[in-house]
Amino acid sequence: MKRHIDNKLNAWIQSAHRKPLLLFGARQVGKTYALKKLAAQCCKNIAYVDFSRDLDALSVFEGSIRPADIVLQLEALLGIPIESNNTLIVLDEIQLSERALTSLKYFCEDAPEYAVAAAGSLLGVKVNRGKYSFPVGKVDMLTLYPMNFEEYLWARGEERLSGLVRGAAETDVAAYEKFNLHDRAMDLLREYFLVGGMPEAVQTYVDACDHSSVEALDKARIKLTQIDQAYVADMTKYSTAAEAPRIFEAWQSIPGQLAKENHKFQYAKIRSGARASQYETALAWLEAAGIVARCTHVSDGIAPLKEFEKRDMFKLYMADTGLLSCAYDVLPQDVLPSGDKAARFRGGLAENYTMQQLTSCGVQPYYWGVASKSEVEFVARSKQGDVIPIEVKSGENVRANSLMAYREKYKPPYVVRTSAKNFGYANGIASIPLYAIGFFAEQLR
Repeated sequence: MKRHIDNKLNAWIQSAHRKPLLLFGARQVGKTYALKKLAAQCCKNIAYVDFSRDLDALSVFEGSIRPADIVLQLEALLGIPIESNNTLIVLDEIQLSERALTSLKYFCEDAPEYAVAAAGSLLGVKVNRGKYSFPVGKVDMLTLYPMNFEEYLWARGEERLSGLVRGAAETDVAAYEKFNLHDRAMDLLREYFLVGGMPEAVQTYVDACDHSSVEALDKARIKLTQIDQAYVADMTKYSTAAEAPRIFEAWQSIPGQLAKENHKFQYAKIRSGARASQYETALAWLEAAGIVARCTHVSDGIAPLKEFEKRDMFKLYMADTGLLSCAYDVLPQDVLPSGDKAARFRGGLAENYTMQQLTSCGVQPYYWGVASKSEVEFVARSKQGDVIPIEVKSGENVRANSLMAYREKYKPPYVVRTSAKNFGYANGIASIPLYAIGFFAEQLR
């Protein structure tokens, strides 16, 4: 499947100033696939080792970690020549070998002619918590996220629709509106709410949806459940016996946190009497593993936002909206617009989706205001330096009291509302349909 990171990987391998690459990302987001695809397109050979499966590969790094010695041993282990001009060396699950991680420093210093890429699902956890000697300044780093909505459209064969939405988000709304594609785009977005962006679940759904969308969703849900189970297994494997239950409890609480009227993370919703001091390490683990994203509160919508950040007030979102829908056991009819009591649940789902699109584009959002009074779901800084508020609505009921309060106080050049409504501009509010918020995020970046 086509991914945005393909272009970044191609730019990396062709760079004259290339360093060894560390590819971060949660389990099952497609890191291995992306690196193998890169090798197939840009190299003659791939020297691939997976430290989680091949103990002999671990032994390669137990002795000398001089690049020349490593290359010779990998050639012997894999039975292929490793030539600097046409071989990509891939070290997968590198978090399992501290010396392999350290060796990247020496590839950078002593053998920069070799293309070396390393990936690890729990690399963030290991680096943050272990004794690893991280090769600071000696590696290039990229992060792969679950597929965003544009990548999902590509996987569904909707490249033309994607291109038209992108054009409308960037410059040309009129050209998009004449095709009358808003309803089609919203239908695909609701589909994405259910399936999400985990590549295996997406591929399973795409392969089966021509026969039956119900059967396709059931098959995708099986994959999502398996991914969730793998995450839970990692919590036990890569944490202490005392920490694992708290990590699991915090993870399990997220759907309930986002179904509340106030989506702020509350420790008491994990279990009665829970305190921050008991769960801070658990939340840090989930963040380091890449399976949640934190959005913190800012007391003022003034740049730089980091200066006004309140770390003890935050919302926590799942890295993939499909996993959240799976946790809710959402059915297609549940994500249709309605004024019933489930509106709060749909609001949390739309927020989680929006956070996923923003972070996948490299945007670091915060939130502003006070719940039940005036709260804007996200604020982010544009490349021009302005702080732009983004209000999220799951349906077409788009009262904008919070946006107006923000605009009155900070007077930004424009304000944004993303909802089920089509593109538009009225009363100083730029209306961006939910399915186009990722394209807007790229412009912010």
